[in-house]
Amino acid sequence: MQRRHDLDRVRVFAFCLLVLYHVGMYYVSWGWHVKSPAASIAPEPFMLLTSPWRMSLLFLISGVATAFMLRGTAGGFLRRRSRQLLLPLLFGMFVIVPPQAYLQVVEQLPGGYSGGWLDFYGKYLGAYHGFCGIDGKCLILPTWNHLWFLPYLWCYTLSAWLLWRFLPEGALAGLRAWTGRILHGWRALLVPVLLLAAARLLLVARFEQTHALVDDWYNHAQYASVFLIGFLAAFDEGFWQSLHRLRWPALLLALASYALLIHSWYFSGHDDANPVSETLRLWLRGAWALDQWCAIAALLGFAYRWRDVDSPALRYLSLAVFPLYILHQTVIVVLAHALKPLHIPAAAEAVLLVVATFALCLGAYELIRRVGWLRPLFGLRPRAAPAAITLAGTADARS
Repeated sequence: MQRRHDLDRVRVFAFCLLVLYHVGMYYVSWGWHVKSPAASIAPEPFMLLTSPWRMSLLFLISGVATAFMLRGTAGGFLRRRSRQLLLPLLFGMFVIVPPQAYLQVVEQLPGGYSGGWLDFYGKYLGAYHGFCGIDGKCLILPTWNHLWFLPYLWCYTLSAWLLWRFLPEGALAGLRAWTGRILHGWRALLVPVLLLAAARLLLVARFEQTHALVDDWYNHAQYASVFLIGFLAAFDEGFWQSLHRLRWPALLLALASYALLIHSWYFSGHDDANPVSETLRLWLRGAWALDQWCAIAALLGFAYRWRDVDSPALRYLSLAVFPLYILHQTVIVVLAHALKPLHIPAAAEAVLLVVATFALCLGAYELIRRVGWLRPLFGLRPRAAPAAITLAGTADARS
């Protein structure tokens, strides 16, 4: 099987955007684990440049990866994939994520927090629910925070495996052929946009986005949809060539819908005291879906020409992405809290946070990939395992 190096590139790019986004969360008015004294609405239009589509892009690539891995499997796929996703999730929840929750309590608990780290960690392990804000909402412990992607991906992977395992081979092939016909030409843009618009129009106002898995129905509607598109269209050259041909129209549509979103939310005088009309709100939900898919289509379309172009740097970064994903948000939160007493100007501090996060995470990866017992905890195969030639997924299958 031919490895799709274009999707490796897009996946690395998406992770870099994730680091920038989570650094940005420190400086915007939206709620987060720690907040800068300089936080304001000013950076929010830049955050919205990627908000509609960055996670959907990762789920779509993971759907394609799942299709390639199942195509080449000789058995044991679900066991291996569960180990690659659930073991890092458990390790992350009890080792990597707790400092985020601790610093959130230190900075945001009304009246402050007098206990130290060991006192907090004991409460964390004991599922303590007494850390509550002035709004009455309490911190749920233990938590997976940014690692919510892993249980969602595991559930979607299980669904794909069930289709592969129990559907007759001809039925699955027919479903893939039908998907390829539906997602051909301009329909490669139109059909996913309609699907995502329906999910947003029908569900986003009814279901808060919780990342808690069991009650997160709008997120399931959008992320399971793009995962399934990737899984079913993975081998259809007509789909990928359609995205390549339509890359410029897709880019223009994404930019136009983004411009409408930020103009309506930030530059037209609307705020909490003067909200947009319900009619405009519905149009903006459609614009969100248009931006969401067209940005993904444009990225995949432009990257498609590099599908056969490999490099040592790409191979290195493709393997590093998953451990860096597990580590990056804790590194950002701890660094931001530590830098706060220095009163560095916000712009310089943000650059320092980005550079230091990449440097520390890559340094940690150099250690992780060399230590045999650490590798499975960060989604890497044991060194003794043979390399698998598969499409890059969230947890890369290569050793």
